[in-house]
Amino acid sequence: MRVHVAACKYFREMRILMGKDIRKDGGVMAQSAILRTPEQCFANLPGFSFAPHYVEVPDAHLGPLRMHYLDEGDARHGTVLMLHGEPSWSYLYRKLIGPVADAGWRAVVPDHVGFGRSDKPTDRSLFTADRFVAWMRTFVESLDLTDIVLVCQDWGGPIGLRVLSEMPDRFRAVFATNTLLPNAEPPPRGVGDWPGPIVEPWIAHCRDSDDLAVSEVIAATCVSRPDPAVLAAYDAPFPDAAHKAAALAITTLIPVDAAATGMAENRAAWKVLDQWQKPFATAFSDGDPATADWQSVFRHRVPGAADAPHVTIRNAGHFVQEEQGEALADTLVAFLDGLNDGQ
Repeated sequence: MRVHVAACKYFREMRILMGKDIRKDGGVMAQSAILRTPEQCFANLPGFSFAPHYVEVPDAHLGPLRMHYLDEGDARHGTVLMLHGEPSWSYLYRKLIGPVADAGWRAVVPDHVGFGRSDKPTDRSLFTADRFVAWMRTFVESLDLTDIVLVCQDWGGPIGLRVLSEMPDRFRAVFATNTLLPNAEPPPRGVGDWPGPIVEPWIAHCRDSDDLAVSEVIAATCVSRPDPAVLAAYDAPFPDAAHKAAALAITTLIPVDAAATGMAENRAAWKVLDQWQKPFATAFSDGDPATADWQSVFRHRVPGAADAPHVTIRNAGHFVQEEQGEALADTLVAFLDGLNDGQ
């Protein structure tokens, strides 16, 4: 049954946080709306029968925020933490969850604050890279996740790798796909001509826009256009523009030069990765020019990449999990099996 996402806007739930410590210039108190996409929007999504789970993460200014996550399988071998990016949500990983759980791993797939079933602040100025990292770090701590294999794509890399750098003992390995960690360094330690002719216009578009055609972003960066019902599922968490503050804001947080906000924190994370001896595998697609050069950066810089597998997933664009989810799942499970063999 096709989801009629537009109908959800008439049933949306809204919480208004008043009297919280959200301040504008001059110390004037403000109020921020936090939206919660209603469950009706998530009914009958194709290939997505997983039960939702929720945890509250504190925020010093916004108060407690509800984060959604999927939680399948047991942790017989460990936990696989799968982090999505922009403008997707946990739906992106639906083809990987079953194979990972069947292989004896706990599959944990959260929605970042502002995405999926997680709470959505509507003030774009409230979103910072530090906040996204803090929310995810608190999520990991709240679930007390350990022995983690991080799977990261798009913004899952900058967020997840910073979390790893702050609590490396909780992480066992990394499986990176179509992701990056900007550092404004020349090759081979970084990517030349950063941010380049793809990323820079994308930042400007999101900065100057009041709305975002989420499913069209997904479709435009795929090699083959996904089925209409699948595209509707990517739209499901965002019934109107008010729900898309995070989706628009996060792109503008990409640090574009050495002086940019967030670059110092990224470079601090790189210092940890420069010493990372645990396995660091990569599986980038052959059709994502926005991130392609970062695969060689990770392989060159991270010591744990030396003996880890590195593959190219064919016939996929940026959202490799969507177009070649089965192939990516096979590659991931083979990597996980290798970790077990090395125990």
